[in-house]
Amino acid sequence: MIVLSCKDIHKSYGIDVILENITFSINEGERIGIIGPNGAGKSTLFKIITSGLEYDSGDLFIDKNKQLGYLSQHLDLKASNTIFEELCSVFSELISIENKLKDLEQKMSEPYDPLKEDYHAKIIKDYTNYTELYNTRGGYSYKGEISKVLKGLGFSDEDSRKPISILSGGQKTRVALCKLLLKKPEILFLDEPTNHLDLDAIEWLEDYLHTYKGTILIISHDRYFLDAITDKTFELINGHINCYNGNYTKALELKKKDYEIKLKAFEIQQSEIKRQEAIIERYRSFNREKSIKAAESRQKALDKIERIKPPDKETGVTRISFETLIKSGKDVLHVENLSKSFGDHILFQNLCMDIKSGEKTALIGENGRGKTTFFKILMDKVKSDSGIKVLGKNVFIGYYDQEQSNLNDDKTIIDEVWDDFPELTTTEVRNALAAFLFTGDDVFKVISKLSGGEKCRINLLKLMLSKNNFLLLDEPTNHLDIVSREALEDALLSYDGTILVISHDRYFLNKVVSKMYELEENGVKQYLGNYTYYIEKKKNPTRFQYEDEVSDGKTKTQIHAEKKKKREEEKLEKQKKLKIKNIEDRIASLEEELEKLQSELCLEEVYSNPEKSIEVNNKISETQSNIDKLYEEWEKLNS
Repeated sequence: MIVLSCKDIHKSYGIDVILENITFSINEGERIGIIGPNGAGKSTLFKIITSGLEYDSGDLFIDKNKQLGYLSQHLDLKASNTIFEELCSVFSELISIENKLKDLEQKMSEPYDPLKEDYHAKIIKDYTNYTELYNTRGGYSYKGEISKVLKGLGFSDEDSRKPISILSGGQKTRVALCKLLLKKPEILFLDEPTNHLDLDAIEWLEDYLHTYKGTILIISHDRYFLDAITDKTFELINGHINCYNGNYTKALELKKKDYEIKLKAFEIQQSEIKRQEAIIERYRSFNREKSIKAAESRQKALDKIERIKPPDKETGVTRISFETLIKSGKDVLHVENLSKSFGDHILFQNLCMDIKSGEKTALIGENGRGKTTFFKILMDKVKSDSGIKVLGKNVFIGYYDQEQSNLNDDKTIIDEVWDDFPELTTTEVRNALAAFLFTGDDVFKVISKLSGGEKCRINLLKLMLSKNNFLLLDEPTNHLDIVSREALEDALLSYDGTILVISHDRYFLNKVVSKMYELEENGVKQYLGNYTYYIEKKKNPTRFQYEDEVSDGKTKTQIHAEKKKKREEEKLEKQKKLKIKNIEDRIASLEEELEKLQSELCLEEVYSNPEKSIEVNNKISETQSNIDKLYEEWEKLNS
C-alpha cells in the first residue's frame, strides 16, 4: 500500500534548480535511505513533504490516515521544562487521565452517604471507565518507555532533571529525537539522526528502529547505519533522483552498473551524432542543390533525435593527499597514569597508552568522557591532574578540531589558508583550494558565513598542507558527504605518518583503523583490530584471546589472574541476571493480578457495592505500588 508519493516535484530558488522532476513512491513499512552530496536538496525534499516548504510544481500524495514525524532543525522545546517534563508532554492525554483518576480516588475515600447513592455510583463508574482507558492507552508503561528512550540515547537519571535551557545544541537535538521516537508516528523522517550520538547510542537507535512498525525515511552520511536499517536507497544528485532497491552497499553496486549502462548509451549516441554531423557538413561542402537538400533532410532527422543526457556524476573533495615532511622516531606517544577531573567530575584516571610510528589508532568512548580533553592535553592546551605524556623524537602534531575553533571568522577563505602557509604561490593556493571545491570568487567568502561542511574542508586542506607526521583527528567525517568521506579514508590509508582519531563513524573505523582504545573512567581498554573486531570482542570476550595475549606480551601469571578475575565478574553478572529475571517474573505476575482487579471493578456486584468497590480499589493501589517499587529496583540493576 502506497503511503507517500511524489510526481514531477520541482523546486528552485531563482535560477538555481534544487529539485527537478522528482518522482517516486513509498509503500507502508519501507525503510528508505536518502543520500547525496551536501546541498543536493535532501533536507529541502523533507521540508516539502512535511509541509514546511512550498514547491513550484508537481503532485504530492500523503496518506491522510498516517501521522508524520520529522526531526527538523527548528527544535520545538520549552526552555523552562526539565528533560523529563518535556518528554512527558508527549503523553499529555495520559497525564490528564491520571489527574482525573487521582481526583476520583480522593472522592472515593470520602465517607459513604446513603442519600447520595447515585453520586457514589457515578464516581465508581467513571473511575472504572477511566482506569480501563488509562490501561488501554499504555498508562502503566509510558514512564518506563520514557526511561528506556532516555537511557538509550545517552541520558542518565540525573540528566533527566536538567532544564532544557542549560543543554548544549547536541543535547537538545537528542531530546527532540527522544520526543519524536516516543510519539511513534506512522511515517518517520530522520535527518542525520546519528549526529551528536556516541557509539552506544547509535547502536541502541539501530536496534530500536529495527522493531519500529512504521515507514522510515533517513537522510544520513552514516554508511554503516544506512546498511543496518534501510532496504531502499534514493540518491539525490544534480536535482535528480535515482532509486535503488537495497541498502547503501547494494545501491553502490546498482549505481555503478546503472552509470556504466547510461554512459555507454550516451557515448554511442554522441558518436552517432558526430558521424551524422560530419556527413551533413560534407554534403553542404558539395554546394549542389541535391546535396544541400540531403544535408537539410539529415539535419531535420538529427534534430528530432531525443538527446540522451550524460549520467549524473558526483562532485566532492576527491584530491586529498596526506604526506609527511619529516619522519618521526619509532615511539610516537607514551602516556602513563594520566588523569583529568573538573571539580568532582572525573573524566578519566590511570590512562596508559603507547602509540608507534605508522599506527592508525582510534579513541572511542561515551560522549563527555573526555576524549577531546585528552587531545588538548597532548597539545598542551589543557593540563592533566597527574601522570605523564611523552612525545617521541621528531614528532610533529597536526590537529583537526571538530568545533573548527582554530579558524578566524573575520578572514576570507584564501587569507585563512595563505596566512598559515605564506611560502605558497598564488597559483598553488588557488589550486589547493580548488581541489577542496573552493573556486572563483568563493575563495573570498568570509569564514563566519560558511557552513559546517565548508569549514570542515578548509581545516582538512590546512591539515594536508602542514605535512605533519602525527595527526590528531577529532570527528573528521562530521559535515562531510559520502564522496568526501571516502576520499578522506583513501588518503588516510595511504598516509605514511601516525594517526590517532576520535570518531563515531563505524564505516570509517572499519576501513581505516587497525587498533582501538575505549576510554572509560578508570583508563582505557585496548582492542587490536577495527570496529568489527571491537564489537565481536565485546560480545564474546574470549574470542581472539590467544592472539591478544601474544600481542600484549602477558605472562602466564598475569593471564591466569585476569581469567580468575573474569570468572568472578561473570559469576556476579550471572547472579545479577538471575535477580533481574526474578524481578521481571514478579512484575509480570503482579501486572496480571492488577488486570484481574481492574476487571473486577467492571462487575456489577462490585461497582454497585461501595464497600466492595473501595476494597478492590485499595488492592489496586497496593498492587500498583508494589509494581512501581519492583520497576525501581529493576532500573537500578540495569543501570
